[in-house]
This record gives sequence, structure tokens and C-alpha cells, in this order.
Amino acid sequence: MVQTKKIGLYVAVVFVLFVIITDPAKAADYVQIGFEGISSAAHAIGDFMTWIANGAKN
Repeated sequence: MVQTKKIGLYVAVVFVLFVIITDPAKAADYVQIGFEGISSAAHAIGDFMTWIANGAKN
């Protein structure tokens, strides 16, 4: 099982390097999309926590 995880990790790293080397602009777009997703998730969690702190009322 550990060997399978190692192989999967190596394949993922090789794929990421391949995308970065062959098309840096597209790789930058992927990174931007990832950070936008993280930002949106953090914003949603903040909104949820604010709602909870306000007594969970609309």
C-alpha cells in the first residue's frame, strides 16, 4: 500500500512539472484558480463563524 502511494505521488509530481515546463501560462492559471478557491472557502467559513457568533439568526 505504501508503494502505491509513493508511485502515485511521483506520478503527480512528474505531471505537475510537465505542465509547468510545457505551458507555464496555463500552470499559472491553475494556481490562480486554486488560490481563488481557497480564498472563497475561507470567506465562506468566516461568514459562517460570524453567523454563529451572532446567535445563528438571520
